Amino acid sequence: MNSKASSVLDDDRVIDPRQFRDILGHFPTGVVAVTAADIEGRPVGMAVGSFTSVSLNPPLVGFLPDKSSSTFPKIRAAKRFCANVLRADQQHVCRNLSRKGDDKFTDVDWAPTPSGMPRILGSLAWIDCEITDVHDAGDHHIVVGRVHHLELDTPESPLIFFQGRYGGFATAEPLE
Repeated sequence: MNSKASSVLDDDRVIDPRQFRDILGHFPTGVVAVTAADIEGRPVGMAVGSFTSVSLNPPLVGFLPDKSSSTFPKIRAAKRFCANVLRADQQHVCRNLSRKGDDKFTDVDWAPTPSGMPRILGSLAWIDCEITDVHDAGDHHIVVGRVHHLELDTPESPLIFFQGRYGGFATAEPLE
């Protein structure tokens, strides 16, 4: 097996990357658009399924961009970002921000946050952050951001990625 296509564990077991991805694809993730303004003030962004709350005190969040991303270096240089929680019907925003090139904000309406980062209009919520830490983690970075502003715009169904498909969330009876 090609060493670039697999990972060898300490006990010599090999984890096939395709199997790893397929199995973890059974865990649903929310889709967040991470945006920033580049050094010329133009909006840049990327779609991520790896966004999380890190700490309540201080308020910290995190996301995990791929090290091969051409967009993350622009976000890192901005030293700030806005995490936009996408609605179930905002798949077009996710697709725009997932493609290569500089025209990702074509047909994406946005307005500046208090810090000047692009906030995607119509998203469920937005979280305006300052990058505090970037850690290496395999083929990704772990980016931690300090929350400075946040708002819930509309309490609708979020965009969810599950088994290679996009969808929404149907509510169930609350736990007792």
